[in-house]
Amino acid sequence: MGRRGRKAVFNDVWVFAGGKVDRADRIASPGTDLDPAVARHISSDPSRARLFAMAAVRETWEETGLALGTPGSPGVTGSDSWEGFGSLGLAPDLAKLGYVGHAITPASLAVRFNARFFCVWAHDLQGELAGSGELADLDFFPVREARDLPLVDVTLFMLDEMLRREASGFATPTVYPFFGYRKNRTYQRYS
Repeated sequence: MGRRGRKAVFNDVWVFAGGKVDRADRIASPGTDLDPAVARHISSDPSRARLFAMAAVRETWEETGLALGTPGSPGVTGSDSWEGFGSLGLAPDLAKLGYVGHAITPASLAVRFNARFFCVWAHDLQGELAGSGELADLDFFPVREARDLPLVDVTLFMLDEMLRREASGFATPTVYPFFGYRKNRTYQRYS
């Protein structure tokens, strides 16, 4: 996790690496693909599920310096991020990417986010923890300790989801959470 800067929309809070799908994510090739059972919970469109996963891998690389990869190449030119990732001799390893849940920020906010949250085991990441500077104070935190950091409600909810999974021995979920708002009150459902 890292702390967002004071100029960010959610400023001075701790967050996970993330961002939107870039055009290059549409052309980049994964070394391994998402588990189809997981992909269908991310989106009913498998190619859209892959795009969200590719963006998660790229954003993690950009913002933390950590790569989720397998030997190969993303096969993209003209993208500093994917070229840097490929220079490690790696292609995205989507098979090791787990899906946590989906969240949409309140309609009352001027800038909204429609986000998918992913997880990966730290031992599956390569590289040194150091990113682009978009996140300050990058570090690994045990989930229970991370809950004590300054967080937005959706981040806390997703951390709690990981604790629920830990309690089940990290069995593959049959349902995944959606976190949103109705009339500016939090709303959660599992499907």
